[in-house]
Amino acid sequence: MQLVVARIGRAHGVRGEVTIEVRTDKPEERFFEGALLETQPSNWGPLKIASVRNHNGTLLLSFDGRDDRNSAEELRNVLLLADIEVDTDKLDEDEFHATEILGCLAVLESGQVLGKVVDILQLPSQDTLVVYRADDESGEEILVPFVKKHVPEIDLENKRLILRDVEGLI
Repeated sequence: MQLVVARIGRAHGVRGEVTIEVRTDKPEERFFEGALLETQPSNWGPLKIASVRNHNGTLLLSFDGRDDRNSAEELRNVLLLADIEVDTDKLDEDEFHATEILGCLAVLESGQVLGKVVDILQLPSQDTLVVYRADDESGEEILVPFVKKHVPEIDLENKRLILRDVEGLI
């Protein structure tokens, strides 16, 4: 299955390097010299990694054929995809793979439907669910910390997450 493993950020320096927003828990397995990654949108790829280095905690990549700042900057916000085998049988009881959560219906304990989970942000403090509101045509999104206090029940069989409406959250 192809999953998003990173988003390309801004260009760094003049030799074609870009910053990477890592979206995988195993960056060392995804980002190495010679690795070939698909892209979204697909017209930018596939991209072959020419170099990888850590610069003050930020992962920097360069790609074959992208040797200057201008060509690197064109890749900004392109998503990098890798073929990943998802084995949910090896996860602990309280662990979930993003593919299991995305698309789930977010429902309050009262039964009110909030919307669908459209993304999971991997923030330093905890993962955060991005819920697209079902009753709002303006495209409003709700951010919900993906912790037991706010998401006490997960029903993967029925693709539903039960959310607790803690004061000020929703």
